[in-house]
Order: sequence, then C-alpha cells, then structure tokens
Amino acid sequence: MSEEDSVESSFEEFETVYVRRRKLLPWWIKVFCWIFMFTGLMGVVCLIVALFGVKPALSMYGFETNEPFSLIGMMVIFIFILKGVAAFFLWFEKDLAIKIGRIDALIGIVLCCASMFILPFFQDGFNISLRLELALLIPYLIKLNKIQGKWEV
Repeated sequence: MSEEDSVESSFEEFETVYVRRRKLLPWWIKVFCWIFMFTGLMGVVCLIVALFGVKPALSMYGFETNEPFSLIGMMVIFIFILKGVAAFFLWFEKDLAIKIGRIDALIGIVLCCASMFILPFFQDGFNISLRLELALLIPYLIKLNKIQGKWEV
C-alpha cells in the first residue's frame, strides 16, 4: 500500500456528514415540541401548587379532574410530564427521543380510544365523543417510525 492510498483511506473515515436530527422533524412537530415543553413544565408546577392546597383544573385526552392527587389527576399530570420529556428529547436531539416519543404517542392513542369508547360507560349519560387528538397522534407516530432509522445513525 502506497503512502497516497493510506492518506486517502484516512480521509474517507472523516468524510461523514453530520445532519442535525432536528431537521428530520416536520414543522408541526417542532411547534408542538415547544407547546409540550411548556405543558410539561406546567405539569410539574401543578404538582407543586397542589402541595399547598391549590386544585388546578386538569384535562387531557378526555380525562378531567380538579383533584391533582387522584388517580385521574396523577395520570393527567404524568401525561403532561411525559409529553414534556418527549418534546425536550426531540428538540435537543437526544438518542432516546424517538423511543420516548413513540411511547408517548402510543399511550396517547390508547388513552384517547379509552376516553372515547370506555369512559362513556362510567359517566352519567352515554355520550361518545370523537377525540381530535387522534388526528395528530397517529401522524406523529407514523412520522417517528419513518425517521427512526435516520435518527439513530
């Protein structure tokens, strides 16, 4: 092997092009990243103010409560914080971002379906409502699945 060949092969090792992971995200996911980073922070604030007796109104995916330390209240706060973590990881291009985002999307889809088809049986009056969140959760999950390969390179 000549000296010229060894120099060329060493340059080939450094020719990898770094693509920002954030550029893989469409504009609407970028917008929701900022919204959900804020709501994740508000979820933590809700926990703190609830310790002082304040009872904020909490609602997500059709689950509503004014009791932060009830089962539904803790679930809603957990969802806010999970969405905030997923948004933070996506925005700051963390390695686990796609996995956490997919978990977030799947939990959201399951909870939306539960609030549409199971929750009406436990409420006064039988009202089935369509959750519009599904119109964004499903494309979000599909997009995360599509970019997973490029994200993890």
